[in-house]
Amino acid sequence: MRAFSYHRPDSVDAALRGVAGQSGTTTEAAVKFVAGGTNLLDLMKADVMRPERLVDISRLGLDRIEETADGGLRLGALARNADTAHDERVQARYPMLSKAILAGASAQLRNMATNGGNLLQRTRCYYFYDTGTPCNKREPGTGCGALTGVNRIHAILGASDRCIAVHPSDMCVALAALEAVVRVSGPRGERTIPFADFHRLPGDTPHIDSNLAADELITAIDLPAEGFADHSTYLKVRDRASYAFALVSVAAALEMDGQTVRTARLALGGVAHKPWRDPAAEAELAGRPASLESFRKAARVLLRDARGQSHNAFKIGLAERAIVRALAEAAGVEHP
Repeated sequence: MRAFSYHRPDSVDAALRGVAGQSGTTTEAAVKFVAGGTNLLDLMKADVMRPERLVDISRLGLDRIEETADGGLRLGALARNADTAHDERVQARYPMLSKAILAGASAQLRNMATNGGNLLQRTRCYYFYDTGTPCNKREPGTGCGALTGVNRIHAILGASDRCIAVHPSDMCVALAALEAVVRVSGPRGERTIPFADFHRLPGDTPHIDSNLAADELITAIDLPAEGFADHSTYLKVRDRASYAFALVSVAAALEMDGQTVRTARLALGGVAHKPWRDPAAEAELAGRPASLESFRKAARVLLRDARGQSHNAFKIGLAERAIVRALAEAAGVEHP
C-alpha cells in the first residue's frame, strides 16, 4: 500500500472542504472518502486505487434510518448494511431490499459496509484487480483483458468494446427496482439523483462508474412509500451458497389486482455494468395474467439484446429462468 494522508472531519461541511477543488468523477479523485472501507482499502492494498488522501467520514452522524414526509424511508449513507437489512421497517415494508442485502458478502462485511459505500463499490473483474493485465477501467486506453480472456462472470447486457465488467452489488439491484433516490451534498449544494441515473454503462469511459462528482458526498438514500411488501422477492444465482457474487440476480416487484399484474418492476444484477432495468419488459407484464407464460414473454423481452462472450453465454438462459422463477415467487405462482 502506498503512503497517504488521513483526515477525520466532524461535520459534512468539513468533509466537503477536505475534498474541495477536485473536478471530474469520484473514481478519478486523488482524495477519497472512506467509511467502512471494505472495498476501497482492499483496492489500495492491491495498488489498484492510489488516493493521496483519505477523508474518514465514519463519524458524521449519517447513520440513521428515518421516516420521510411522503411515507417512505430515508437510509443514512453511513448506516451499516447489516443494520439496514435487520431494521424492522425495512423488513416489513421493503422485504426485497432486506433479502438482497443479506444475500451479499458475509456477515462480517455487512457489519462494516455502509449503504453509501455499497453504491460506490468497484467491479470484481479479475483483470481490474490484476495490475499486470490490461484494463480500461483501471487504466483507460490499455485495453480490456476480459474480452479475450476468462469472462465467465462478465456482462451480457449493456457492454462495450472497452469493458464487459459487471456491477457487483446486490443491494443496488433492489434499490433500482424500488426506484430509490440518492441524496448528495457538494460545493454546489444538495441534489438528488434518481437511482436509474446514478450508475453508468461503460461506453467509451468505463473508468467512470457513476454520475457522482469527485467533490460530492452521498448523504442518504430515499425509499418511496411503495415497497411492494406483498409481492416482491430477490433471487440470487451464484456458484456458492454464501460469500459469492451473483452470476445472475433478479429483483422482482409486482402490484397485483387479483391474479392480474397491474404494474411490474424488474431489475437484474450480475449481467451489466449497472443494475439492469428495461421498461419494455415491465410494460409487457402490465395487464397480463400472473402466469409462467406471461413471465417467460417478459423475460425474453428483457433479454432480447443479450450477447454472450466466449465463456458466459450460459448466463442468457440462466437469466431467463431466474426471471421467470423470481416473478413466480413474487406473484405466488407455482413454478417448476
